[in-house]
Amino acid sequence: MISRCSSSLLPLAAVAALILSAILPGCNTTGCTDNQSALPLAGFYSAATGQAISVDGFDIAGVGAPDGALLYEWGLARSEVYLPFRSDASSTAYTFTYHVDSITTVTDRIDFTYTSEPYFASEECGAMFIYQITGMTYTRNLIDSVAILDSLVTNTNSQRIHIYFRTSPQ
Repeated sequence: MISRCSSSLLPLAAVAALILSAILPGCNTTGCTDNQSALPLAGFYSAATGQAISVDGFDIAGVGAPDGALLYEWGLARSEVYLPFRSDASSTAYTFTYHVDSITTVTDRIDFTYTSEPYFASEECGAMFIYQITGMTYTRNLIDSVAILDSLVTNTNSQRIHIYFRTSPQ
């Protein structure tokens, strides 16, 4: 004996299938919402007041970067920047070149040493490197000091580094 669905049940089954197809994807993740790379985020602060500041008039370049590529060019005020580390090395250095006027520049340099480790975040985010900062040195022309707030650099979007610039008290 073969049973048949009544024609009055077909629209009900179609509506139920449509509702289920709308609900089931809601149980899954909507994709990778985190930053997909572990990039150290550095914030700029006044050494005189400890307050966050925006800095203008400087270039930031990676030491040994191909073709002398700049990460950030002067002309736009910034209060924080990403300073990517090389996953195939144990150190990365950056120069901060300040344009005092059209002729005069002053350069500071920050060198970071670290370990890198591959890390599988999730199916949506994939794999990335995470970094453990093990050391740091810097020059002190216009930079007063540099603080590492958290030496473990993951893909969370939070400042791990504070760079304190010499500023006049307000």
